[in-house]
Amino acid sequence: MTHAMKIMTAVDLSEYSAAAVRYSVWLAMKIDAELVLTNVINQRDVDLVQRSMAGYETFSFQNYLSDQEKERKTKMKDLFEAVSPGTVKCRYLVQTGVPYRKLLSAIESEKPILMVVSTKGRSDLADAVVGSTARKIYRRSPIPLLTIPAGFNELP
Repeated sequence: MTHAMKIMTAVDLSEYSAAAVRYSVWLAMKIDAELVLTNVINQRDVDLVQRSMAGYETFSFQNYLSDQEKERKTKMKDLFEAVSPGTVKCRYLVQTGVPYRKLLSAIESEKPILMVVSTKGRSDLADAVVGSTARKIYRRSPIPLLTIPAGFNELP
């Protein structure tokens, strides 16, 4: 069955991701939408690994990226299955690049009606309350964004 509606959820795999996934599953059930959990391997981290491992002949950068993608999809699947009643269709998307740019690109290609983001991601530095990626998406998103605050645990 092809769903006319999609909800995309940005999943950074931080402690805040579980609440965003839980709310997304609940909302997808209510409106009969497909769920697309999306994670971005940060280009900054990829560049660091590539520079650090450049001299090691046994290190395969392609295997590293492939392993990262598999691991992240597994973690997203675990988050989804922990809260899904089995009635929501879900896909897992992992991309590599600048997080906000890749999320905006995913919005363009997947055409969801809504994006769900948590209000705090991995960084506890300058953008501690909202997160720099979420802040950049807020300014540029062509679709509505639903923000799940840190510590949110109750569904309506």
